[in-house]
Amino acid sequence: MNKNIENISLEDTYTIFKEIEKANISTQRDFAGKLGYSLGKVNYLLKSLTEKGLIKIENFSKSDNKLSYRYVLTPKGISEKCKITADFLKRKEAEFIKMQIEIEELRREVEQL
Repeated sequence: MNKNIENISLEDTYTIFKEIEKANISTQRDFAGKLGYSLGKVNYLLKSLTEKGLIKIENFSKSDNKLSYRYVLTPKGISEKCKITADFLKRKEAEFIKMQIEIEELRREVEQL
């Protein structure tokens, strides 16, 4: 396995997983346009996630456009998406609690003025 694969951010991985689940993207150029990523970044992400065994890429055998593919989460990819989602929610909850504390501290400061 390529060591560079470990350098993919959780956000990028999750974003790709979400788009794959929508199943309406068939080219890397479509991914790039939809996500606002460069074509090179999309190529790197998809290749890396494939090498990691999290997605598989299949050709549309009957398609006239041989550049169109179907991207599918593997069982390992589905499991990884669940872990990433749980981590994301924990992080956001912690940020929310921290912001609530900061707001309450500011409110107290304003009341003392």
